[in-house]
Amino acid sequence: MFNTKIAIILRSNLASWQKLNVTAFLSSGIVGQFPDVIGEPYRDRAGNLYNALSIQPMIVLSADEEMMSTIHRRSLERNVTSSIFIEEMFSTGHDVANRAVFSEFAPEDAKVVGIALRADKKIVDKITKGATMHS
Repeated sequence: MFNTKIAIILRSNLASWQKLNVTAFLSSGIVGQFPDVIGEPYRDRAGNLYNALSIQPMIVLSADEEMMSTIHRRSLERNVTSSIFIEEMFSTGHDVANRAVFSEFAPEDAKVVGIALRADKKIVDKITKGATMHS
């Protein structure tokens, strides 16, 4: 049904609260880059209105530290713009601080804890090869 795939990859050694936090942040980045991924608002039988959700499924994968670096490198090599969350962002409290700490690192020294991307299915599969289904 979709020519593209959305994948969120989380570092396997994160605490549950961190996995949920990172997933929320990363998915918002995908929506920011691809606003057309959001469908129509939901309405229940009583007429209550709810927020629109993604029209496309998102797969959540898991990878160790080394594989996270590999996935990050592969996405850059293929010019796929991604959402990324690094370990140091857990100690900040807002967007400006997140961007400031993020700017202190380069791909070779960033401690990536989460990355999300949307691209052609085959490209996403190549980039995420080695990651496993999140459990």
